[in-house]
This record gives sequence, structure tokens and C-alpha cells, in this order.
Amino acid sequence: MTPILLLGAGRMGGALIQGWRAAGAFEAADLIIRDPHVDAAAFTGAVVNPPLAALSAAKTVLLAVKPQIWREAVQDVVPHLAPDAVIVSIAAGVRAADIAEVFGGRRVARVMPTTAVAIGRGAASLYADDAEALARAKALFAPVAAVAILPTEDLMHAATAVSGSAPAYLYAFIEALEAAGAAQGLDPAQSARLARATIIGAAALMEQSGEEPAELRKQVTSPGGTTAAALSVLMGEGGFGDLLPKALDAAVARSKVLGG
Repeated sequence: MTPILLLGAGRMGGALIQGWRAAGAFEAADLIIRDPHVDAAAFTGAVVNPPLAALSAAKTVLLAVKPQIWREAVQDVVPHLAPDAVIVSIAAGVRAADIAEVFGGRRVARVMPTTAVAIGRGAASLYADDAEALARAKALFAPVAAVAILPTEDLMHAATAVSGSAPAYLYAFIEALEAAGAAQGLDPAQSARLARATIIGAAALMEQSGEEPAELRKQVTSPGGTTAAALSVLMGEGGFGDLLPKALDAAVARSKVLGG
């Protein structure tokens, strides 16, 4: 499946390279990087921005550019790819059929990853209607992410909303929690320290214990206590149960628009 051609090595492409390096999944020499904005010195050992003719060596092509510009970004690349190259796309919302058409009918898999692939703790939703393409995508992401294989492509919109975009939801929650703590009189730096350590510790406990989130919530919620008082707001009318479905609806709708 190597060499791997990365079309785009920005935030997500760079995160993948970092994760692969840490996991020992692929050698730098296995990578061909095409991105006019990268510094070759940051990818020692990889082939960076070679002549177009050199792209024919790639067995796997990772499409890692913004979905709004993907067609323009690949138009000069496609004629130089090997006929049996497999395309693995992380462009949000862009349909596999559209990618296959632009790439001359080559096999395509779609993936929605999270940036925690950089530390080998990502999540990745996969879809392909071709077994080889699916296997190729899994080989790329399994070393750095928990992989979920979706039965239909339409579910990629939901996977984007519930996973691909979700780290930002958590970061926004932590921002709001820090600000609320400061508003209650805590020093802003102390509020930030407490909020971040608490969230990180709670997530680690959930992973290590294997218990359901609902059970863990109950364990720290005494009837009539302070946590119950706060949860009556967060889980009451207008709280998480109302907000998250609306948020995911908005993300799904935008994913569909990006797909064209």
C-alpha cells in the first residue's frame, strides 16, 4: 500500500504523519507529500513536492485538502497517478462517487478522523463499497485511531457531526466552564487548571473503568446535592438534550452542503 501520497499536509494530514511516526506505522520514506504550503524540513525523510511524474509511484492517495477546494487541488495530479492507486478521502461531505469520477474511476474510501490521531488516540469513521479500498483505509487509520466501519455512506454525515466535529464541542464546553468558574470568583488561571484537569481525569476514568457514561454520572451525583442542582440545568429544558440534537442537525446539514 506504499508509497502513500498525501494531497495536503495541513492540520489533519500533519496529525496523521505525527501519529504514524509515533506508532511506527509507516516510515518517512513511505510518504510522498504534495502541499505548496509545507516546509520540506518539517518532514525529514519524506519526498516533498516532487515533480508530477513521480506521483505515479503512489499506491495509496490520501485526499486531505479542504472540501471546498478539493477539485482544484487534484486536477493536475490525477493524470499522473497509477491506474490501481486507491484513494482515501478525509474531505468532509464529499461523496465517494464524485471523488471516483474525478479520479478516473479509481477505488475510493472515505474516512472522518479526529486530530487526536496525532497522539494515537483518534477516532475514525470509515466507509467504502469496495473491500480493498476499505482495507486500505483501515490500514492507514487503525494504528492511530479507534475505527468504526459504517454500513452506508449517508451515515458519514452523522459520523462527522458526532465524532469528526465533536472535539470542538468539548473544547467549547471547557472554555465556558473556565469562564463560569472565574465568574464565580476563582482566579482565571486556577479555574482553567481545575476545569481542564477534571475533564481529562473524567475521560481517563471512563476509558479505564469501561463503565457507561450514565453510570459514572450517577456515581458522582448525590440526590439533592450540588451536582444534581447543576445537572437539573444542564439536562433540563434547553440543556444538553435539546442543544446537542440541534447542534448535530446543523453539522449534518453543513456536511451535506459541502458535499455539493
